[in-house]
Amino acid sequence: MSNYRESYPLAGETILITRAYQSGNSFRQMLEAKGATVLEMPALEIKPPSSWQPLDKAINHIADFHWLILTSANGVEYFLERLHHLGKDINYLKNLKIAVVGKKTAHFLEKYNISPDFIPPDFIADSLVTHFPESIEGKKILFPRVETGGREILVQELTQQGGEVVEIPAYQSTCPDTIDNTVWDALVKEVISIITFASSKTVRNFHYLVTQALQTTPQLTLSSLLTEVAIASIGPQTSMTCQELLGKVDIEAQEYTLEGLVDSLVKKQYTS
Repeated sequence: MSNYRESYPLAGETILITRAYQSGNSFRQMLEAKGATVLEMPALEIKPPSSWQPLDKAINHIADFHWLILTSANGVEYFLERLHHLGKDINYLKNLKIAVVGKKTAHFLEKYNISPDFIPPDFIADSLVTHFPESIEGKKILFPRVETGGREILVQELTQQGGEVVEIPAYQSTCPDTIDNTVWDALVKEVISIITFASSKTVRNFHYLVTQALQTTPQLTLSSLLTEVAIASIGPQTSMTCQELLGKVDIEAQEYTLEGLVDSLVKKQYTS
């Protein structure tokens, strides 16, 4: 039995993941490899931006920029897909330095045979500014990002240090219309033991969807729905949003990656 527990430390746990479908599969596989039963409730839908014109213009004038900053796999994918759509390949970026936030973003970039010039030591955007490898003053920086709802701290800090940051919508991250019926039923019947959140936006969208669903079940409240559920967060910013909207956070990843979140879930099982 002890060997089984060592091999499958999350056996017996039903874990709800809230990432978008496009990015949820690897996380699901990691959890299932540890023995968990996994349900998916994408609290994000990833779509192209409302207009490609700003990104196309920036790509066509890429020589004007010193740095390209990418903070997500979605940013990498949509930027490079658009680059290829415009008939250009990665050689077009050879005079541009590239900074990324997080191992996952770096690995995704390497799938396109591009190695980033800078990865900050901590997997959060704030660390990128603190450890930037050269003076930002006078540098023109291209930042393809989510169209709405992203954190502004990175742009503010780069600007304060004298950089000129050009923010371009590369994709949209929207909230689904309704909660999945299977997931809602599992929540109401207390089947789910852990809910994971990999961004503040997934917390906000989850809160919105659950609040909407609760209007049809007046005997339940958000607090009663989550009483027996552990809330697991990928990092401090997401934890703050969990605390604010859900009233608690039980597990926080030590390393702010999906792998780190899985590790923290496993460690929690051994100490509980």
